[in-house]
Amino acid sequence: MRFDKERLLECLRVERWADALAGRDFETADALLAAAMEAATPLSEPEIDEALAAHPRIGERAQGDSAEARYSRAEQGDADADAQTTEALREGNERYEAQFGRVFLIRAAGRDRREILEELNRRLLNDPGVETDEVADQLRQIAAIRLEQIWEDA
Repeated sequence: MRFDKERLLECLRVERWADALAGRDFETADALLAAAMEAATPLSEPEIDEALAAHPRIGERAQGDSAEARYSRAEQGDADADAQTTEALREGNERYEAQFGRVFLIRAAGRDRREILEELNRRLLNDPGVETDEVADQLRQIAAIRLEQIWEDA
């Protein structure tokens, strides 16, 4: 199976990464994921910033009709969001952005808001280099989930 660049950018908005995969033929989902993870390792800080521009804050509903917004709404959900947790996420996002200069990103799929809040609080203790590595890992995890979904839907 082949993917065009635009479809790949829906999974991880990093031009270099999408260029490395676009137009290649993948026999299996595992082959696609292996190539995708290899191309995404490492991600530079400018590439992380490029990718983060396509992600809303955790706890905020993505606006618009783009594929990325639809993915984000599905991944974050909000069925378990009580007012206290929602406010704690908002405050945590503000602290995170002040500390690290970027939005907090986490693979939200499969996690409830309380788990996300626990991870946010844990990651606020990271030094900047460790946190940059964690953000890159989270971006790879999100990309893998989205690529698997595209493969299954094809």
